Amino acid sequence: MKSKIRRVSASIAGLLIMWLSPGVNAQDAAPENSANDPYWKIQIAPFALHWSRSSEHKHVYLLGIERDQPGAPSWTAADETLWGLSVFRNSFGQTSAYAYFGYRWNHLFGHPALSLSLTGGLLYGYRKPYENKVPFNHNGFSPGIIPTIGYRLTQKDSVQVGALGTAGLVFMYDRRF
Repeated sequence: MKSKIRRVSASIAGLLIMWLSPGVNAQDAAPENSANDPYWKIQIAPFALHWSRSSEHKHVYLLGIERDQPGAPSWTAADETLWGLSVFRNSFGQTSAYAYFGYRWNHLFGHPALSLSLTGGLLYGYRKPYENKVPFNHNGFSPGIIPTIGYRLTQKDSVQVGALGTAGLVFMYDRRF
């Protein structure tokens, strides 16, 4: 447990250092394509932190692809519309997937590299005997909502921390192409 706390503390400290560092300015954080061009991202999540420890928990890992389109409906005040698919091994070792749609707000708190995303979609994979681990589950299918805070490291690379309901956090790396 202490090693998990140390890893999480180091991750949070690293994100804070990046956020507070003056090395990223608006020009560094700007995408290299034109402002209205859609782009793809590949995502990996090598680590998830659970709020409560269980001997049933297995290592979680994720691989995903996301399509981002600058511009969003005016009622959202979002900067980008996004949709994607993530395939992952859930906390109980079951192959799972999350198909989603959402929005991203860039320049969070006036910082050019910081963003907030909110996605909602269909989650599949929590089957017997773990079907009660996610709400509204029916035959392995349930709704999902994931808010994330992201930090753009370079024009193509970013990291995100996503909240997994009351279960914990997932730490992700994105590569834009």
